[in-house]
Amino acid sequence: MSKSLIMETDASLLGVELEQKRQEELYQQFLLQTMGKVQSEKPPSKVICPQPGMCVKTSSVSDKKKVFLNICQSQVVPPPPHLSQEALVDLLESEDPTSYRVPMSLGEPHTEVDNSSQGCTVYDVVINDEFFQKCQKDTLFQQFLIAVSLEGLENKYNLELSRGNLTPFLHQPNEFSLLVEPPSGNAEHLIAEILLPGVISARSLVLDLGEDRLVLVAQPSLFHLDIFFPLLIDQENSVAQFNTNTQMLTVTMPVVSS
Repeated sequence: MSKSLIMETDASLLGVELEQKRQEELYQQFLLQTMGKVQSEKPPSKVICPQPGMCVKTSSVSDKKKVFLNICQSQVVPPPPHLSQEALVDLLESEDPTSYRVPMSLGEPHTEVDNSSQGCTVYDVVINDEFFQKCQKDTLFQQFLIAVSLEGLENKYNLELSRGNLTPFLHQPNEFSLLVEPPSGNAEHLIAEILLPGVISARSLVLDLGEDRLVLVAQPSLFHLDIFFPLLIDQENSVAQFNTNTQMLTVTMPVVSS
């Protein structure tokens, strides 16, 4: 199995779907037409129920404590003006890169526990879903989005966040199942069904099968799934199919007879 596909994850980041109560508390925030500067006139508030996006690990400069950004997506948030990659390069090299503003909702900080049982602070950032997908397909736009989100949080909450070793994390798919065929008697096949919303092509998927393990990465930085099987499988004769209409990946794996 390719070790490069086994990526660090954090338990506090995988629960991206926030419960309704937290959503109402966190996302009844005004949209910020800014690179992090609060407008003088307060825009109307609106409840936003975001979809999973990506998470970024950083730390506060003052106390070196771990900080996570949940960058989520929603069609409720308006998109920024169209910007080509060439225009983005020119913008970043200009004297005033803040002239391009990305509408976003910045949630209140909340405390979580990471996978080492240590406390950490999590901030939720919501941007337009189409702009998020654009950023996922282009590394330069992704780094720009992270920079905008960091600066927005710093200005809103009077923070100073580290820019070194920023780590985007992949989210675990919300809907996946592992079926045994036939359902009774000796198992002949394991069938994994994995829903991958936002994935438009099988070419963006990297699937690695071990004799008792499946590792899936949906690039760039969309999903990461790492699961173990209760039975040994025949890797060589396993078949994977991705349905672009339903965005469902089906992996059919013959079971090795004991």
